[in-house]
Amino acid sequence: MEKIPMTASGLERIEGDLRRYKHEERPAVIRAISEAREHGDLSENAEYHAAKERQAFIEGQIAELEDMISRAEVIDISKLSGTTVKFGATVTLVDVDTDEERTYQIVGEVEADIKSGLLSINSPLARALIGKSEGEEVDFSAPGGHRAYEVLKVRFI
Repeated sequence: MEKIPMTASGLERIEGDLRRYKHEERPAVIRAISEAREHGDLSENAEYHAAKERQAFIEGQIAELEDMISRAEVIDISKLSGTTVKFGATVTLVDVDTDEERTYQIVGEVEADIKSGLLSINSPLARALIGKSEGEEVDFSAPGGHRAYEVLKVRFI
């Protein structure tokens, strides 16, 4: 089985999602199925079929999250240091064309959320950044076209 790199906070989020599915979502859908059964004929009971579909979704999510947790390789960022970009680094960049600054943390694919500044290690930008240091320029092809950034700051927090 292939390990899934992630930060400790990413693992905590996944474990929280798993708890929510197991202790809130699953019991709620079981109650919904039970209530729908009380309405009689199941073959024409839309509430029952919707609840069963929801149950299948929840069970799939639980299985997926349990798999992720079992394969998690937690990387302790507090023990990392240096001046080059690697997994866990928080990188401040400036767009060479627009002078717009952006800050991203390089994280595992399962915890990536670009809107929150969490950049997947497998993204084109992260792959281009790995091994770069402050002051270096990064040119790469993104889905939206060619981009160029300068690395302003690399830190591990």
